[in-house]
Amino acid sequence: MTIQETQQEIIEEFSLFEDWMQRYEYMIELGKSLPIIPEEFKTDDNIIKGCQSKVWVHAQLDQDKLQFSADSDAIITKGIIAILIRAFSNQHPKDILAADTDFIDEIGLKEHLSPTRANGLVSMIKQIKLYAIAFQTQLN
Repeated sequence: MTIQETQQEIIEEFSLFEDWMQRYEYMIELGKSLPIIPEEFKTDDNIIKGCQSKVWVHAQLDQDKLQFSADSDAIITKGIIAILIRAFSNQHPKDILAADTDFIDEIGLKEHLSPTRANGLVSMIKQIKLYAIAFQTQLN
């Protein structure tokens, strides 16, 4: 599945909910289903800078595709990173770099986050793109 197809699937899932309380509950469920990052990767190097809560993201290359794992100490933030990992994991670095993140606006996420969580979201996306740059450089 391409990044765009996954993003469209996320948009469709979020459109099923009538209000933001239901969407937050769904995000919490997504966070709970996130495969937990191995403890060895919960290091300062993997903490997202700019997040109010602690968010760890680890990436590794597997057959030219990036695999992400993550965790957070806050349930909403864990749901946010779960959405991003779902959209970008198991994709080629060049595709991650070329992908937009308009689906975040389409599901209304950014406008329903506090300013600090919205900044954290931007930092998470930035870190995912930085991993893609680093691994794309290795592939070239």
